[in-house]
Amino acid sequence: MSKKRALITGVTGQDGAYLAQLLLQEGYSVHGIVRRSSHAGVFDHRLRWLKIAEAIELHDGNLLDLSSLARIVQEVQPDEVYNLAAQSFVTASWQQPILTGEITGLGAVNMLECVRTLRPQARYYQASSSEMFGLIQEDVQSESTPFYPRSPYGAAKLYAHWMTINYRESFGLHASNGILFNHESPLRGVEFVTRKVTDGVARIKLGLARELRLGNIDAKRDWGHARDYVKAMWMMLQQEKPGDYVIATGRTSTVRAMCEIAFRHVGLNIDEHLVIDPKLFRPAEVDVLLGDPSKACAAFGWKAEISLESMIEEMVEADIARLRITGAN
Repeated sequence: MSKKRALITGVTGQDGAYLAQLLLQEGYSVHGIVRRSSHAGVFDHRLRWLKIAEAIELHDGNLLDLSSLARIVQEVQPDEVYNLAAQSFVTASWQQPILTGEITGLGAVNMLECVRTLRPQARYYQASSSEMFGLIQEDVQSESTPFYPRSPYGAAKLYAHWMTINYRESFGLHASNGILFNHESPLRGVEFVTRKVTDGVARIKLGLARELRLGNIDAKRDWGHARDYVKAMWMMLQQEKPGDYVIATGRTSTVRAMCEIAFRHVGLNIDEHLVIDPKLFRPAEVDVLLGDPSKACAAFGWKAEISLESMIEEMVEADIARLRITGAN
């Protein structure tokens, strides 16, 4: 029996790397789409961190280039397609709103169109986001909560989300949306607040820095571990019928509480090192996000297993290990 073939956009990102690792463990042949880069040996550092880089077949392509996507889908003939690629940094979406709309929104439709025309029997996963809820309309957000995005990123994700539903209902694709709440790991980019915190705490602990500068530390988020969340992606595509699912822990914590976990883990006093910088506040803040994952739990038994405390401690230790090797770079 031949192996199932999976095609992942954004395979070199945090989620793509963990998903690729999971699919390899499940016996898949894993293919990933990567943008052409002049920085050889840098773009795949997450895959190398997980020691799976040699096990994945990478294809040069771009979500904005329909011809490259069509060529790859035709060549790979995937059984499952996971669209994880995006301009996913919310702050940058305010500085590059058009690019964010093209990649995060229209790029998803390019991928859907390739699946529809070239591989309609493939199962498709779209990475939706809790940022679509934005200015929350309900205290706890579920699949039925109205959306109110508060950033170009959230708006672009919402377009991709609804287009996935449209392709499912119009063309009969097995296409599912995972509305993922914040999920982190040692593979998270350092521009995101959790890695900014754990990297900053590690630098202070090693004497490489004296302070950690943050914006709104009163914002509340529902944080989980990416390793748990990519398992939910895969489980969605194993269901007989497609659907849309909130993936979250059901627990919310402030940025300050998350910082306290990190500082406490290395024996430092948060008040001696944390600096609030008004320049780091967003133009339109999302104050609270709290997800209800009960539909996913009932449908296929998914639940978050890794606690916030364990995740932050793992991230701090990973950043300390990195910095001991690389120094302040």
